[in-house]
Amino acid sequence: MTTAVPLASGKGEIFEIVLKFMPDWIQVPVLCLIIGIVVLSWLLKLKRWISHRRAVRSGAPAVAVAQQAQGQGRGADYLGQYAPQQAQQAQQAQQAQQTQQAQQAQPRQPSGADFLGSYAPQQPQREGSA
Repeated sequence: MTTAVPLASGKGEIFEIVLKFMPDWIQVPVLCLIIGIVVLSWLLKLKRWISHRRAVRSGAPAVAVAQQAQGQGRGADYLGQYAPQQAQQAQQAQQAQQTQQAQQAQPRQPSGADFLGSYAPQQPQREGSA
């Protein structure tokens, strides 16, 4: 009668059973592949942690850093220096609004297409209209 308590979890026992059914020549590559995946995941976590620390130190917005840390960010949160700035967006919206107001106040000026003359594209003639 054995009184030993198994130390492996259910997943570990399933892994061992599956590994035992494999031929000997494939067991070593499978083990190396699994170890490589685990090490790669550790390296990726370390890389994310380092980039998070750098973002915090460089003064990145706290919201974007918090979303990135929780894994709930959107695609725009990862644009880095290419992301549009909020202040620039507000200025552009204000400038667009001012231009619209100025255009409404002034009469319409001729555009580049108005000066094409004989080079302007011809409008198709409708049949039956005269």
